Amino acid sequence: MIFEFAAGAVIIAMCLVLYRAVKGPTVYDRILAVNTFGTLTVIIIAVHGFLVGRPKFLDLALVYALINFIGTIAISKFVAFSGLGYPSEDEEKGDI
Repeated sequence: MIFEFAAGAVIIAMCLVLYRAVKGPTVYDRILAVNTFGTLTVIIIAVHGFLVGRPKFLDLALVYALINFIGTIAISKFVAFSGLGYPSEDEEKGDI
């Protein structure tokens, strides 16, 4: 019973995070929201594995967590260094 409630709470949190990913005022808010969604997905996979009695789902959750982490770092670097992010103060002043 408690794990079903936990899964429901995580799904509600995922809906709220999706709202922030769509609405987020900056690109960095959206990146953080997608990262949080990935983390909540890892939790859902782990809870589902526990509920159905398949502990091997934890391995899948760990692999997904690593992919989520590497993807977030890659997207953050892409946005920061390709001009898709907001300009820094030095760029606004014309120092760069």
